Amino acid sequence: MDEGTDPKPAVTESCYDVPEGVEILGRYDEVFAKILTEDALKFVADLQREFRSDIKYALERRREAKKRYNEGALPGFDPATSHIREEEWVCAAVPPAAADRKVEITGPVDRKMVINALNSGAKVFMADFEDALSPSWENLMSGQVNLKDALDGTISFHDKVRNKVYKLNEQTAKLFVRARGWHLPEAHILIDGEPATGCLVDFGLYFYHNHSAFRRTQGAGFGPFFYLPKMEHSREAKIWNSVFEKAENVAGIERGSIRATVLIETLPAVFQMNEILYELKEHSVGLNCGRWDYIFSYVKTFQAHPDRLLPDRVQVGMTQHFMKSYSDLLIRTCHRRGVHAMGGMAAQIPIKDDPVANEAALELVRKDKLREVKAGHDGTWAAHPGLIPTCMEVFNSNMSNAPHQIETVKREDAANITEQDLLQIPIGVRTEEGLRLNTRVGIQYLAAWLSGSGCVPLYNLMEDAATAEISRVQNWQWLKYEVELNGDGLGEKVNKELFDRVVEEEMGRIEKEVGTEKFEKGKYKEACKIFARQCTSPELDDFLTLEAYNYIVLHHP
Repeated sequence: MDEGTDPKPAVTESCYDVPEGVEILGRYDEVFAKILTEDALKFVADLQREFRSDIKYALERRREAKKRYNEGALPGFDPATSHIREEEWVCAAVPPAAADRKVEITGPVDRKMVINALNSGAKVFMADFEDALSPSWENLMSGQVNLKDALDGTISFHDKVRNKVYKLNEQTAKLFVRARGWHLPEAHILIDGEPATGCLVDFGLYFYHNHSAFRRTQGAGFGPFFYLPKMEHSREAKIWNSVFEKAENVAGIERGSIRATVLIETLPAVFQMNEILYELKEHSVGLNCGRWDYIFSYVKTFQAHPDRLLPDRVQVGMTQHFMKSYSDLLIRTCHRRGVHAMGGMAAQIPIKDDPVANEAALELVRKDKLREVKAGHDGTWAAHPGLIPTCMEVFNSNMSNAPHQIETVKREDAANITEQDLLQIPIGVRTEEGLRLNTRVGIQYLAAWLSGSGCVPLYNLMEDAATAEISRVQNWQWLKYEVELNGDGLGEKVNKELFDRVVEEEMGRIEKEVGTEKFEKGKYKEACKIFARQCTSPELDDFLTLEAYNYIVLHHP
């Protein structure tokens, strides 16, 4: 692998060594075989067998909650767990290796990205198997190979186009790994005849091969470190805690070695923050504001509430009352429990050919990060290495160079935040341009995802699956309730006829922007069909990626 290219198909008749009850339907590759060893697969299979009924139960409870919301109920704090919210307790002490997280860069696990992100100057690289990755067999397995090579210190990449070789610097960012959410299957690996749970594959293979190297080279005796996405309830955190305990037992490492930050990116989870930290007490290193997914979840939770329509998504920023309340309560909760409160993503991409526009974009980033650090966040996310100096400067100069603000900014004022604060309907207007932007971005993102890219630069922003999800559910909501576009002064209503016209015209615009050759070769027409079908479907699908996943599964029996 020292050539440093992402693994390419090898023509061979070999097959993987698998333990009993495990079947691999993904393509055989001798490089992947170093990851998919019999012992590693047995570890994944053991996790699957031990926890599958808990996972099924948790997903069933999600469906029951959805049914309640669709019948008019609102999410809120659970009276049964008020003692957890009210009592004084703290999580395990933060490991020194995870103390300073002022700026974290995120991105998919392709080889060049892994090297550049670890070398970026950020404190942490969150290597993503989730929303920034299209979960094809090739992407997932190459990603596991790349992370193993990075922790072994052998990773390199030869960019033939630029004739440049990429290698790791002496000093690198700390590695956190984000596995997929509980709901996503891994259709290329069957365990006892059923598709494996995607996140147990991501976690299990990575942990099995890398726990020892990570603890030696990065964690100073702790680790590995993870990010956990898409949770809706503390019972889902409890499963993760049990997975971590089992992994620690199997590896023979101390209880509490593995540490994880949970993304609070669903509306139900904001009412469960204390409970989630409580379940992960020995394994927690905080919570993060996954703000784009949070907006998506707001629409999804209230899909049957026509009185809770969102304005254009570009107007739903962190100054909206419900978003500010969520961020403030997250900071207060984390600091009260002794862990990090991580801020949201800066998705801007440097605009090389327009210095004026570039400075304006950087100014937006500065303002957003200043708001975060002054509110009490301990760190923030950036999607591009070019933003790291700006973000770092804001956090360093406002934190007196301390590693975090856990002890110094307690945010007692946020103790009074109510359910009403967290559910307040955002203010703003709806426009045809909002509908068009949703459609244009949703289709282009999905086309890239179907082609193997989950992290896509569009209109000077780095987009992942969350943007496509907001775009889809907002279009769906506006169509379902035939909302009036009250920001255009024309009183136009969103209906199937308008939507069909918008889709047709935006497809024309996309073709103009990307060029006919790329448009014909790319998966824009397939993406358009899936996106339009999801926007107009009578029932709102829970996740865009669940249906789209079927288009990228490739079985090689």
